Amino acid sequence: MRAGGGGGGGGGGGGALGLALELLRRCLLLGPLGLRPAGGQDGDGCGHTVLAARSGTLSSRNYPGTYPNHTACRWQLRAPPDTSLILVFGDLDLEPSERCARSSLLLTDPDSGATYGPYCRDSGPTASPLVTNWSSVTVLFSSSSHRSGRGLLLSYASSQHPDVVSCLKRGTHLAQEHTSVYCPAGCKDIEGDIWGNAHQGYRDTSVLCKAAVHAGVIADETGGQVTLSQEKGITLYESAFANGLHSKRGSLSEKRLLFHRACGDALEVAAFNASSWWQEVDALGQERGWAAERAALGTPGPSWAAEPGAEAAWLELDLGTRRNVTGIVTKGSEMYDCYVTSYSVSSSRDGRNWRPYRGSGGQEDKVFEGNVDSRGEVSNAFIPPIVTRYLRVTPHSWHQRIAMKVALLGCPTVRVRAPRPYAPSDHQEVPLPVPTSHSPGRTPVPGVALDPEKADPTLLVLLLVGGFVLGSSLLLLAFLCRRRRKPAAELNCGIVKGYPKLESSQVCSLGSLPPPGSTPPSFPAAAALGDLSQPHSPEYAEPDLVQVSPSSQPGPSTFKPPPDEGYTLPLVVSHYAVPGQYHEYAEPLPPEPEYATPFGDPEPLGTRRSPCGIAGLPAALSRAGCPESPLARYDAPTLPGEPQGLSGANAAPRGELPPGPHGDSVSPERPYSHVYHEAW
Repeated sequence: MRAGGGGGGGGGGGGALGLALELLRRCLLLGPLGLRPAGGQDGDGCGHTVLAARSGTLSSRNYPGTYPNHTACRWQLRAPPDTSLILVFGDLDLEPSERCARSSLLLTDPDSGATYGPYCRDSGPTASPLVTNWSSVTVLFSSSSHRSGRGLLLSYASSQHPDVVSCLKRGTHLAQEHTSVYCPAGCKDIEGDIWGNAHQGYRDTSVLCKAAVHAGVIADETGGQVTLSQEKGITLYESAFANGLHSKRGSLSEKRLLFHRACGDALEVAAFNASSWWQEVDALGQERGWAAERAALGTPGPSWAAEPGAEAAWLELDLGTRRNVTGIVTKGSEMYDCYVTSYSVSSSRDGRNWRPYRGSGGQEDKVFEGNVDSRGEVSNAFIPPIVTRYLRVTPHSWHQRIAMKVALLGCPTVRVRAPRPYAPSDHQEVPLPVPTSHSPGRTPVPGVALDPEKADPTLLVLLLVGGFVLGSSLLLLAFLCRRRRKPAAELNCGIVKGYPKLESSQVCSLGSLPPPGSTPPSFPAAAALGDLSQPHSPEYAEPDLVQVSPSSQPGPSTFKPPPDEGYTLPLVVSHYAVPGQYHEYAEPLPPEPEYATPFGDPEPLGTRRSPCGIAGLPAALSRAGCPESPLARYDAPTLPGEPQGLSGANAAPRGELPPGPHGDSVSPERPYSHVYHEAW
């Protein structure tokens, strides 16, 4: 019994000891803040946690899965001096109960003792983000027996970034095309998908801050400001591996997200160097060099490969001058499926002293995630960037063999030097600057000295020479324009058919043309009726010319100019002369009457024609005593519109002449002349 009692006492003592240890753990967990470091966490219910100086993210255990039973976690958040904290609730799904007794979230101010909460599913915060006036916040999460609930996801930032967003915010939540938001630290490992890459852009359904880390705009350890724009979506978004994140291949979307990055162009590498390289000899005895120069990304064929068995291999890149390096792109060798899976980077300004890159944390050398296969390219961003000329890549792990191709991203460095204050020596006396005033009629022009006393002689000479050249050019241009206009004006002197023909000359001034509204020109008088002995009018032999306005260009003529105009036949210099090089004119036809003339020679002027021999006038012939000729029986064909009584079977009686054009009868005593009919 004693033994049993002793055993029972021992069991009771063990239970009391266990209870005391549990109470001690709870006291340490919820104890005074002075015993706990700032910006820390403690408890078995803590999940993903990143607490940075200006922002951070925390979640319960197993988020977004069901949080475990009987767990607790405490986070201590502190803002930079003279700032307060802003809390953003991404998700708060704690099983509801009366006054949130089973699972709850409580926010307290350690300085004033003020609290927010407790919060659970049905009684959450009324506003998000929650703007506090506290520079320090204690976040308490506890759970008991429950059946469901994802837990909590909380982000924070200082009051310097009022536009802080949750890690779960997507591009579809943005209302404006151009947006600038602040992404907190720690969004990289939060659940959420992204589609696309930095070059094409990201699908608008992607998680915003996670996509910003993938694009290399911000570092997940610190967070940062993000500027992006929404543009029209594309058909296909390609996947990529960058900055430790895999993006998915996505289909068409209405919008896409493009992050703005000022310094991210490909840098030219002046030279490559390596610790060693592989000199391969194949089965046929042929050598293939995997030298350092083969490490340039985009070079066809094999890449750089270290010598087999070499320890501490490295690849060095010389940029030629100091550059601002913001990222690196690596790729393996597809020839033997070789690639580097992790590496570190160091930089040097002189090529002798090297400093490892530690990223934004600055505590340990940063190891970058490399390639996962030999075909794809992997990008990693340097935040903050590296200002260097020499950069060395040291592989840490690889697949089969150390082999890689490399490219660097960045931009030229911009140096802004502050002006040095002028320090005069002791033996020199520096006079004080005397303010100068400009005369009212003279306006100072930057870069041009207008004061002859202060002007540089060289500048005056340059101004004089420039003015002279400009004036000469203007005069030459005016002369050429006048010379080109003069022939055009002189040749604008066409002749209308029927106007008096001007004298044959190549030069015809505009003053010789009659002005509009002046006295109408005189037309040549028609020849007397029946007078066929006159020479024919030149209008039947000369080509028709059309009067053109003085302002228009005369049309080219195909008729050869008269000899007195100075025309000479074109000289054919060589057999290369082709038509169109020289003016060639067609010879005008010999002057002939345009209409048919009567048979027989014209009679001299002043002679009186006898009606004998005129066909169609038998009565007149008989009265005149002319013998009837066979020609008198000829019936002329009827012209269109002519009365049928003038010819043919329905002709007028031979003793009567047809009336004239004005109704008067034609006397046989009056000589007849040709009557020309216009064509229908």
